[in-house]
Amino acid sequence: MLPVLYHFTFEGPLAKALLFVFAALFVAAIARNGWRDATGIPDKNGKPTEPTADDRRSRALRFGIIGTGVALVGLYYALPELPIIGKGKGEGIPIHTYGILVGTGFITAVTAASWLAAKEWSGKLGLIRRDQILDMAFYQFIGGIVGSRVLYEIVNYKEFLASPRIFGGLVFQGGLIGAAIVTWWYCKKHDIGLLQLFDIELPAVSLGIAFGRLACFSAGCCWGKVRGPGATFAVRFPGLSEVKTLFGTPGDTASMAYSSMADGRNDTRWYLESTGEVFKDAVPGAVRVSDWVTQHGHTLPIHPTQLYESFAQLLLFVIFISMRRFRRFHGQIAALWLMVYSFERSTVELFRGDSERGTLAGALKGFGFGEIVSTTAWYNISTSQLGSVAIFSVGAYLLIHQFRQWQATNAVSLPAMAAV
Repeated sequence: MLPVLYHFTFEGPLAKALLFVFAALFVAAIARNGWRDATGIPDKNGKPTEPTADDRRSRALRFGIIGTGVALVGLYYALPELPIIGKGKGEGIPIHTYGILVGTGFITAVTAASWLAAKEWSGKLGLIRRDQILDMAFYQFIGGIVGSRVLYEIVNYKEFLASPRIFGGLVFQGGLIGAAIVTWWYCKKHDIGLLQLFDIELPAVSLGIAFGRLACFSAGCCWGKVRGPGATFAVRFPGLSEVKTLFGTPGDTASMAYSSMADGRNDTRWYLESTGEVFKDAVPGAVRVSDWVTQHGHTLPIHPTQLYESFAQLLLFVIFISMRRFRRFHGQIAALWLMVYSFERSTVELFRGDSERGTLAGALKGFGFGEIVSTTAWYNISTSQLGSVAIFSVGAYLLIHQFRQWQATNAVSLPAMAAV
């Protein structure tokens, strides 16, 4: 794994000048996209009209302001000193594999959804919908990040109260909810059928998740349970001494799995190497997990749950794209995707071994109800499995509701057709 592909530093005047040029080009590209994809005021039928010069300038300005804000944050973290702003972080720009793969997943998913939109709506409207999906992607990205951060902090609210922070962990299901809310707003504003749109966007989400879980694998997060010493399919995530960059130089970021297991305050378990068993308390011949991990420079052999889900989501993408030809009503694919995704996610969770993801018992304990669910109870499901139950319920309700409406429509239309 390569947590960091390369770490750029900006110490000399030439390197700093190039960074400012890159930042300016970044802002210009964002503003240009705003200008190019602008749409006019919808007509009386709710269809977008050709944008005026003022429409384009206004949208380009909004996008340029947002791009400038992003660029300034990047400059603040990269440089030790900035004009006007003053002191910066001076941390350079590490090119994280996680960020590259998550970005690739997002762009791939949006591209696939826009391509499907051009097929879903025929003629000129299909081209308009394609451009609107590309436009909507920006708002979905913001909504997804905010939603995933909010849910992460809700699950880990004690840590947040002790040390409030803007940046940090992300939870995919929170991102899905945040992006869905933004999508609903955008569809209402532009008169787009929400369920019809979800039928093409949710399968594309699976494609994005497939890349996203590869990102998790590169960072060593969302890891699996410990496997036995003779397991044929297991991974060992490296510590700082074994991490390298893309060019073979020593890395400066250990995998998250290693950092968690090597922390004796966090991981108090015991490991019996001869059998591969993990115990909560000391047993004859066992060694503390943190000591074993520190000594060997890598984690115990564990399930590559990130790869499990990446493969499963790629399979879901292929299946649901193929199902479009058999669709009978709007929302059918979206509903089935929500249900199947929930089942797939819950299944992968059975192999997860990171306690950081949270459980039902831990969540109840955090709110003062620690005695309701035992940590060893079989129904002490993870918070992701709990979220999957809710998502499955939404999908089941949507499927039943839309199917009944489709049946009622056919019951009315068939006699009329027979009379003709």
